[in-house]
Amino acid sequence: MKSEQLQIRVSPAQKRLLQERARQAGQSVSTYVLTRCAPPLLLRFEELTASMRQAGRERLALAELHDLLEGLTPLELVEQLTSPPPEQLGPRLRNIVAAMVEHAAARKGVPAPQWTRTVLPLGTPWFASELVSLRAHLLRASPTAFRRRNLFVDATLGDRT
Repeated sequence: MKSEQLQIRVSPAQKRLLQERARQAGQSVSTYVLTRCAPPLLLRFEELTASMRQAGRERLALAELHDLLEGLTPLELVEQLTSPPPEQLGPRLRNIVAAMVEHAAARKGVPAPQWTRTVLPLGTPWFASELVSLRAHLLRASPTAFRRRNLFVDATLGDRT
């Protein structure tokens, strides 16, 4: 819901350029600027990562993030996922999100966003299951992006039904 207003000063040439680009895109100037500065996909990514901190919401938010990443085009992934997950998520969740994004980028044949390189891998291994008997399987089954981050999981991007 839009409840705030923002005014910016631009030169006459900048105003004409924005108006022309918006016209070419078939959008109002406000919509044109918003979709470039705060694209809906980036906002949804930020909402999902922020919601992971809510009690009982982590698994659902990760599943929703999986679906969002799976549906992105390579260009959308590169151009719109420009913000890292919030620091408040803590190292484990930040690494899971970074691994999911890196894995999605690899599957789509594009470089991962720069921010993924700023999330330091976990110092100790984390396994998606507490069952010791599954650890050998998780060590083998984990995709590269997850293993590099010391995360050992089974199902990843594209595997969820």
